Amino acid sequence: MKVSWNTSHTLHLDVLLLVGLICLSFYGLIVLYSADNQSTATLIRQGVRLGLGFTVMLVLAQIRPEHIMRWVPWLYAGGIAMLLAVFVMGTVGKGAQRWLDLGIVRFQPSELMKLIVPMTIALYLSERPLPPSYRHIVVALFLVLLPTMLIAKQPDLGTSLLIAASGLFVLLLAGINWKLVVGTAISLGSAAILIALTPLREKVLHAYQIRRIDTFLDPEKDPLGAGYHIIQSKIAIGSGGLYGKGWQHGTQSHLEFLPERNTDFIFAVLSEEFGLVGVLILFTIYFFILTRGLFIAMSAQGTFARLLAGSITLTFFVYIFVNIGMVTGLLPVVGLPLPLISYGGTSIVSLLAGFGLLMGIHTHKRLLSE
Repeated sequence: MKVSWNTSHTLHLDVLLLVGLICLSFYGLIVLYSADNQSTATLIRQGVRLGLGFTVMLVLAQIRPEHIMRWVPWLYAGGIAMLLAVFVMGTVGKGAQRWLDLGIVRFQPSELMKLIVPMTIALYLSERPLPPSYRHIVVALFLVLLPTMLIAKQPDLGTSLLIAASGLFVLLLAGINWKLVVGTAISLGSAAILIALTPLREKVLHAYQIRRIDTFLDPEKDPLGAGYHIIQSKIAIGSGGLYGKGWQHGTQSHLEFLPERNTDFIFAVLSEEFGLVGVLILFTIYFFILTRGLFIAMSAQGTFARLLAGSITLTFFVYIFVNIGMVTGLLPVVGLPLPLISYGGTSIVSLLAGFGLLMGIHTHKRLLSE
């Protein structure tokens, strides 16, 4: 099998991106093993999920973008149908109705929409003149808001915001007027502040969302209750210092002061045990993957491929930014995992599926140009 740095003629694979993802996943397994008190069972489950995710990634990388385009409308319709089915037959976990249990597999349809929504918007805009007209922008926004509102209703604010961002990134990359972007951002920001800090929030937001806002503004107000997570997280991050306390020697996690240490708050475990050096290693791997994704987006052939590749890469950045922001207290807690580091199932598969689409966009582009 003849392999170059970017692709093989028999296996469509971007080697540089694959190496970055493998390094990130291996680093995640090391941190997770310590975060979950050296649980071999957890490590095996995470390994199986990563194996499934990489398999899905490699399969999707073999599909030409033009073939994917034919399936997008059906995928969007199926995704909306599954989101509606969640309200009828979905299973409840941690106070939210987000999962579909098909017996053989239990999954969150909302995770699938992280890919389906940007694919749908990219397809819609690729078939129309760019930059898009106001009418086309309105239609695209409707396609984004429909699944976003259904997911927010589950309730799952974190995932709904991420899906909205993935669709909006496509619009931004399509070249819409920046005056419209700035005006919309100011309007939405003002509306969010108005809702969050006035009596209106009692009518619009769920009780747990109100608690998260209050905790973000003043975690010390309830140090043993709502503010406990973020206070313990900050202690763990700060106590790591330059080199950390050492692998499996984090006191905040191993003495069980830090809640959700193997999922949403695993960055605090990494910071405590590996210190600033470990954090910089993580950032370096993330930066490598992001720059590779942006390179693929910029060099992609065709409007659909460029818009989709750009959206997938920028959404991956939002994942990183929001998780680290909430763990360090810079953003409200919204329940998003740290990509390929946190323990998870459907989120890992959906992330790696997105990178499979990136690989397919890049490798098939090269073949078409030869």
